[in-house]
Amino acid sequence: MAFSRDQHEKVYVQHRILEQAEQVWQWIQEGAYLYVCGDATRMAKDVHEALVEVAEQQGKMSRDDAEEFINNLRKAKRYQRDVY
Repeated sequence: MAFSRDQHEKVYVQHRILEQAEQVWQWIQEGAYLYVCGDATRMAKDVHEALVEVAEQQGKMSRDDAEEFINNLRKAKRYQRDVY
């Protein structure tokens, strides 16, 4: 869980994704579906960036390959966003 308003130090979803990168990568490799809902201006972009970083680090991919990997999840409907 991530709480950005309930404590002095703000913790966001992208922070938790990066902290748990190995687990997130394992879930993706096992077929997990990712759903991102909320603020399109900041949160969705930051979460997307965190997912790309996970693919880079855990998947040992170049930046371009990681971007393509995450975009392929989207095309396969395994990464869906409802952002506004």
